[in-house]
Amino acid sequence: MELCKTIVLGLLGGMGLLLYGMFLMSEGLQKMAGHRLRTILSTLTHNKFSALVVGALVTILFQSSTATTVILVGLTSASIMTLKQTLGVILGADIGTTVTAQLIALRATEISLPVVGIGACIIFFSKRPRHKSVGQAILGFGLLFLGLKLMSDTMHPLREAPFFREMLLSAGEYPLLAICASAIFTFLIHSSAATIGIIMVLAMQNMISLPAAIYLIFGANIGTSFTAVISSLGSSREAQRVATAHLLFKVAGVLLFFPFVTPFVHLLTKLTSAPGYQVANAHTLFNIGIAVLFLPVTAYFARFLELVLPDRRVEGEEQMRPRYLDDKLINTPSIALGLVAKEVNHTCDHVYEMTCSIIKIFEKNNIELLDNMNRKEDYLDVLYKSITDYLTNIMRQPLSRNEFYRSMSYMHIVNDLEHIGDIIEKDIAYIASCKITRGCRFSDAGWEEIKNMHGQLCNLMRMANVALVSNDVQLAGKVINQQPGLTRMERQLRAQHFHRLKEGAAFTVSTSALHLDLINSFLRISEHVRNICHEIIAQANGDLTHHEHHAPAKDLVRPAATPAAAPREETGTGLT
Repeated sequence: MELCKTIVLGLLGGMGLLLYGMFLMSEGLQKMAGHRLRTILSTLTHNKFSALVVGALVTILFQSSTATTVILVGLTSASIMTLKQTLGVILGADIGTTVTAQLIALRATEISLPVVGIGACIIFFSKRPRHKSVGQAILGFGLLFLGLKLMSDTMHPLREAPFFREMLLSAGEYPLLAICASAIFTFLIHSSAATIGIIMVLAMQNMISLPAAIYLIFGANIGTSFTAVISSLGSSREAQRVATAHLLFKVAGVLLFFPFVTPFVHLLTKLTSAPGYQVANAHTLFNIGIAVLFLPVTAYFARFLELVLPDRRVEGEEQMRPRYLDDKLINTPSIALGLVAKEVNHTCDHVYEMTCSIIKIFEKNNIELLDNMNRKEDYLDVLYKSITDYLTNIMRQPLSRNEFYRSMSYMHIVNDLEHIGDIIEKDIAYIASCKITRGCRFSDAGWEEIKNMHGQLCNLMRMANVALVSNDVQLAGKVINQQPGLTRMERQLRAQHFHRLKEGAAFTVSTSALHLDLINSFLRISEHVRNICHEIIAQANGDLTHHEHHAPAKDLVRPAATPAAAPREETGTGLT
């Protein structure tokens, strides 16, 4: 009984160290290279061979093909990558996950304690975040193999237990049962590398035969694809195709290799007599074989998936949810911030469209257009809340200083966009409603002035929109320089309006308050557009600690001049 207790506790502790070590190692490596990850995945995967290499390297970085596939699901859901691009990456990811098994075969477990000590020293005595990330990766590497060593030492007494040996040896006699059990276990711990490590420990202890180990490897490879399939539920069809592709690659590979297990065993025994290397080589050759078989036909496979999982028909004009954000990628801030950037661009497009459509409401006096505008503002509220909540969750993750300030900058940009929406809904929509219900009209001169100022505002927003999408600092600076022109125009139009009032023009008198409030609303929108361009310049120049923040435009009634810029204070501590 005491022996059983010791074994169970040892296995649980070893498993905990192994999984936590993989987590630390993955997180440390991501911190060192994570900011380049999104660019690499989106730009270097157009060629299927380079996609294969990228998939292998990224999986070595994450220490998990499951994690890589979940990220691919998110990127395709956000339309950053296409299905065809991801197929090569998935095949490469399956190869990358075999590196850990080869390291275990090299008996890296014997140096686990010194590695843990080195990693811990680097973390505690380093002051630079980058050096701490290196230490974290080394510490995770050491803990991973320390956990395997603990499990190996714990299971050693079981070699003499007849019932345990018979149970493991039966895996070779009931291959389908072994595959299913291994697949379920891998899914539960979300790590095929951990399962392979345990299989290798059993093999090195001579507790399972090589055929049994191969069947367990097959199950581990299938089980690792379940997490991605579940993570894709509720995502776009393209994302579901990516997860399904990973599952089908694995299942097809097992079906192709299954009849040839006996010759496969002979090949492995000829390559080496060491059980650990045999298992590691089986895992590696299996995944390389899948890549060789399916890489040449990824284009046809993509078409097959599009037939099996056709696009859904979306009813309704626009779904009230964000287009690009994916909660599953929050743990990878570098990629999550890329999704935020696309969602912010989408929100800016939406606000630009709202602003440009203002003039039609006044021109046609159509209450249906006004109702449509209000629905668009409701959607803007959804986008605003979704983006701010998403950014808040990102900022709870371990971030580099640059990632933190990027998050804050996006917060400021989306806040300005929301203010523009509020001006349109609460002020301009009210002005339009009053004009329609009262049946009044602007004077010809006043209407021409309103259209002129609205045109200038839309042009300013268009330039700001392009600058935001392309990170064009010069264009953003041009917007900042041109915005005071709208301040002068508002003052001039106000003076011209008072002149018409003095002359007693009938239409001018009846719409005086509406006219003045409308041009002032245009001016306040331009102030928020200018704030957005200051953020664009700050991000591009890397000067993210001193944001220019102008007096809130919604508080302006009649500005005497462009409000003086004041530094925007940054909050947030504990940057890593």
